[in-house]
Amino acid sequence: MNKISAQFKGKKPLVTYISGGDPSLEMTEKLIYRLQAEGADIIELGIPFSDPLADGPVIQEASQRALRGGTTLKKLIAKIDQIQNQVEVPLILMGYYNSVLNYGEEEFAYDIAEAGISGVIIPDLPADEKAELSRYLARSGVSQIMLVTPNTSEQRLKKITAKSSGFLYCVAHLGTTGDDQQGVYPELENYLERVRNSAGELPLGLGFGIDGPEKVKKIIDYPDGIIIGSALIKQIQAGDKEKEMLDNAGEFVRSIKKAIN
Repeated sequence: MNKISAQFKGKKPLVTYISGGDPSLEMTEKLIYRLQAEGADIIELGIPFSDPLADGPVIQEASQRALRGGTTLKKLIAKIDQIQNQVEVPLILMGYYNSVLNYGEEEFAYDIAEAGISGVIIPDLPADEKAELSRYLARSGVSQIMLVTPNTSEQRLKKITAKSSGFLYCVAHLGTTGDDQQGVYPELENYLERVRNSAGELPLGLGFGIDGPEKVKKIIDYPDGIIIGSALIKQIQAGDKEKEMLDNAGEFVRSIKKAIN
């Protein structure tokens, strides 16, 4: 069992997403410590990118702030490497394939493994492409977490679940991250049951549009874990100063954990 899958044993973990380098790498480090202390079970770090197509305005703006602050993928990995001994929960990088391609696939897989990163999510990389990257990640012991949506066909679902490790990222609605107006997919129970038939023992994490504890309470029976990103970033950005931003993050995570439990 890898470090990510272990977080799904005996509980429904909370996976939190923040944009790496927003507004600085130093703040990212402090947020990681605070999220971990407040009960986040897995932490996703977004790789800043100029055109994050799958993300809504909240994460797009966070990515732009990180880029303006000088954050690069190399600097983000170096920061994680520097603090890895202080981080007990699994860390996951989430970003777009162009960033990995520019970095160099083999070097990327090796460097993130050395930095203690447990998994990678690349939303724009189809399951039937770039098999060499999958080999590099597997060789380095890094999970490749794939995404499925409510309209993923049975044929593609089998390909995706066969390639995914750690957990399977189930998108709760069609659209971009942070779109809480859509709500979650109305046939959520049937959707996740269909995915579970293909996924077998692979845990199912549910994300996109989950904006707070009330929504978590409504859906918690169906997935194996909850993923929250845009709503957390909104809470962080509502603070004017560093302490307030960290306190907002902590209070929000505590409220979600309470709803899960």
